Amino acid sequence: MIDLSKNHFDLFGLPVAFVLDVAELSGRYRELQRVVHPDRFASASDQEQRLALQQATQVNEAFEILRDPLKRAIYLLQLQGVDTDQATATTRDAAFLMQQMELREALAETRSDPNPLARLDDLMRKIGAMLQSQVAELAVQLETGTPEQLESARESVSKMQFLNKLFNEAEALEAELEEAN
Repeated sequence: MIDLSKNHFDLFGLPVAFVLDVAELSGRYRELQRVVHPDRFASASDQEQRLALQQATQVNEAFEILRDPLKRAIYLLQLQGVDTDQATATTRDAAFLMQQMELREALAETRSDPNPLARLDDLMRKIGAMLQSQVAELAVQLETGTPEQLESARESVSKMQFLNKLFNEAEALEAELEEAN
């Protein structure tokens, strides 16, 4: 059985860092699942079955957090004691907020474009590039862990949340447009 008191990185035997090898994470996830999968405990006592289910659930949750850059960044900030309350998350970067308004307008105007799917594809590529830029910034910000860098990382997380939401809305519009065709 595994130690449920470990942080997610320790659980997978990985260093506590933003940059990680996703293939290694996936391999360790499969190894842990083989150890704790509830099916292996089908003939065990009720208590052992509950413990296996609890451990499998924790392994799944930890994997979901560590494989997603945004969730991983939030988790790392929380480990450092940085408040990442997503309900109040915002950014003080006026230029970024203006850019977000422009992107939202572009998304809203996509429906009336002569070729809405091509315009949407361009917009999604642009948002994707912005997300990758934030991931790169987080890699640097979370590496040092100074108070200033952690505050910058919190700001980057807020920006990523804006961008993820916008990207998800674009994906929903894409599905709607494809369904209409």
